[in-house]
Amino acid sequence: MEKIKMTTPLVEMDGDEMTRILWQMIKDELILPFVDLKTEYYDLGLPEREKTKDKVTLDAANANKKYGVAVKCATITPNAQRVEEYNLTEMWKSPNGTIRAVLDGTVFRAPILLDSIKPAVRSWTKPITIARHAYGDVYKAAELKAPEGVKAELVYTDKEGKETRETIYDFECPGILQGQYNKETSIRAFAHSCFKYAIDTKQDLWFSTKDTISKKYDHTFKDIFAEIYENDYKAKFEELGLEYFYTLIDDAVARVIRSKGGYIWALKNYDGDVMSDMVSTAFGSLAMMTSVLVSPDGNYEYEAAHGTVTRHYYKYLKGEETSTNPMATIYAWTGALRKRGELDGLSDLVDFAKKLEEACIATLNSGVMTKDLVNLAEGIETKAVNSKDFILEIKKNLLSLY
Repeated sequence: MEKIKMTTPLVEMDGDEMTRILWQMIKDELILPFVDLKTEYYDLGLPEREKTKDKVTLDAANANKKYGVAVKCATITPNAQRVEEYNLTEMWKSPNGTIRAVLDGTVFRAPILLDSIKPAVRSWTKPITIARHAYGDVYKAAELKAPEGVKAELVYTDKEGKETRETIYDFECPGILQGQYNKETSIRAFAHSCFKYAIDTKQDLWFSTKDTISKKYDHTFKDIFAEIYENDYKAKFEELGLEYFYTLIDDAVARVIRSKGGYIWALKNYDGDVMSDMVSTAFGSLAMMTSVLVSPDGNYEYEAAHGTVTRHYYKYLKGEETSTNPMATIYAWTGALRKRGELDGLSDLVDFAKKLEEACIATLNSGVMTKDLVNLAEGIETKAVNSKDFILEIKKNLLSLY
């Protein structure tokens, strides 16, 4: 077959460890034989981030803003052990955090469903998409250990030097302190991204915080969402028959567990971090979770929701066979190619992304799986294969669709 043409490049962000190996396999077997691939390539592997003093991450994020669509491999966020292992001069920040800050985006994560893998929550029949506000709060917090006898205060100083302060606690014993913040501009970007994504995917939108306890911090999130909905999106939601509602996070958890799924659940940064792992695990596997960062001005960055699969990488380096699940990484590519095709009016590219996903599902429904899914599948005869053979089976099914 003639290769499918592209007009605008994707921003390609390569990554680390086992996912980097899978990344190349996916390109070689599932993308390049079918698509005349155009990408602007950035290596976000830890050695290159060290070499460029992390400038490559900023360059990649700005390229995402320029071209509108990016696809990203999983990357290492170094800790002390990684600093020593990779001989780093600095404990470089999370590339995902840097990219999210540049794009001011919201992360949307949804499970990839299979008939043979039943969710742990029996009522769930449709995917639940977690919308995580990926800025600020505890991830940007300042922390202190407080000795006995100190008075802790929350203070801000205006341009004229005037201080406004409030006592947090008088410590009669040692304790701990944490100060966190968020920005109204970022909360507004979060709200716009959520409403636009709900309209784009034609799903209801739920939003939840703890405003009964956090009467200024969380309540501000609630008020901004309500204002933006009323002023900018209510008419479109009603036209499409969509629902937006706010509820306390306690109530939201109960509603989610009793629901059938099929909606977007918007959450603050920490809540979204935790609940996306809960939802992905309840649906089956973090390796079966799609993830896309969406900015309010229409930029998209597709990635796998999981990490770099370090344990499998060390086995791979020893020459041992691995059965690492590449589904989330494949879906990062299909998501980016589909969006690029939609934006550029390339129906063949959109159709290719659809066919590749169909080939993935057909492979899994036939029982050919990586080891992580074999014990989860019900009602079919399964066959555990290594990553390479799994990708080649997908390729065979993809070829049958052309």
